[in-house]
Amino acid sequence: MGKLVVTEFVSLDGVIEDPGGAEGFEHGGWSFKNPAPDGDAFKFEELMAADAQLLGRKTYEAFAAAWPEMTDEAGFADKMNSMPKYVVSTTLTEATWNNTTVIADNVAEEVAKVKAAHDGDILIAGSSVLIDTLREHDLIDEYRLMVHPVVLGTGKRLFNNSAADLELVESRNVGPNVLLQTYRPAAKTEE
Repeated sequence: MGKLVVTEFVSLDGVIEDPGGAEGFEHGGWSFKNPAPDGDAFKFEELMAADAQLLGRKTYEAFAAAWPEMTDEAGFADKMNSMPKYVVSTTLTEATWNNTTVIADNVAEEVAKVKAAHDGDILIAGSSVLIDTLREHDLIDEYRLMVHPVVLGTGKRLFNNSAADLELVESRNVGPNVLLQTYRPAAKTEE
């Protein structure tokens, strides 16, 4: 069974919106203020080891607009473009990015099927609304958060409308001022 992994660039105040600056958010591009060379290496290894991606519609549309035209010698773009992708949307009727399946209904049930269909990691980036839904259904297995030392004050946050009890399983520097923190859902106790 695949492992559903939320992988995000996140500010100290929990904002995940537009870390790369391509979406027009007033604070967009904030992740570039603090270079993280070991973080870049981690992101490369993480993608290369993953089986699939699961995305909300807005993140999917941003990725689908950019990645098909990208190339690089390391193979990152080839992996992004060739791997299976699943987009959760009630409004998207057709996927334009190759190897994409649209999930329109029964999100929790369909995502459970995606997990069963893969053996490795299924990465979720961006997609805050989808993450809330998956968290509510206990479908997320791990959070990998690259925490940047910026406070933005506004923007889409990782934790919006649902609560989570998490256990820290790893924390390490991936840049002079950037931490990679890995969390898993805390074991539930019987009352």
